[in-house]
Amino acid sequence: MRPPVAAVIEAHRTLERLTAGLSDQQVAEASALPGWSRGHVLAHLTDNARMFARLAEHALRGELVEGYDGGVDERNAIIETAAGRSAAEHRAQLAAHTAGLEASWARATEADWSRPVTFRNADLAATVFARWREAWIHMVDLELSVRPDDWPEDLAAHSIDFLLGRLPAGTRVHAEDVGRQWSVGDGPQGTVVTGGVRDLAAWLAGRTPVISPVSTEELPALGPWPPHPPPLDRL
Repeated sequence: MRPPVAAVIEAHRTLERLTAGLSDQQVAEASALPGWSRGHVLAHLTDNARMFARLAEHALRGELVEGYDGGVDERNAIIETAAGRSAAEHRAQLAAHTAGLEASWARATEADWSRPVTFRNADLAATVFARWREAWIHMVDLELSVRPDDWPEDLAAHSIDFLLGRLPAGTRVHAEDVGRQWSVGDGPQGTVVTGGVRDLAAWLAGRTPVISPVSTEELPALGPWPPHPPPLDRL
């Protein structure tokens, strides 16, 4: 499947507009994520772009590298170090690394999208989908003006696909506004959760929906974020 590069670039432009007038004080204020300021969220979005560009550049040369040589500790240290940047510094770094990521993607051919990467043991196309999720979900976390009902419908539906495994087997999800259904596993049907596609996606992502989904029973507890799948066959 061809990845939604144009849609991610549109998300990048939305993020740029969202942060264009951000002050230093606003950067230092708390985000919706516990323990993270807006500066932490912006540092994460910036370094996420750098990391995906690193994976893309190596993948285009037929090379496999880790997103972070030092693993999650390196990732966390980068975010913590960069969180205290000024608003202007955040904007400049975000613009630079976003441009680098988009330039890497622009060089990819149709065949390149299936090149393997270490991120989630997937392929290059999967990193585009991941960046799409990261951009829109974390724009909500910034608590500026973007809410889940601003998410593109296709992004919301994709996020449900990705996050469905957080639900118990037998759960069915019904997006009544777009007439789509998702089922978890092949066993007997259990709880049915109904709502708008964007609200369902927000709930599954652990964010606050604009209108909370409803259930035939109590809303099921969400399991952990989808684990990394086993490595692709590299042969």
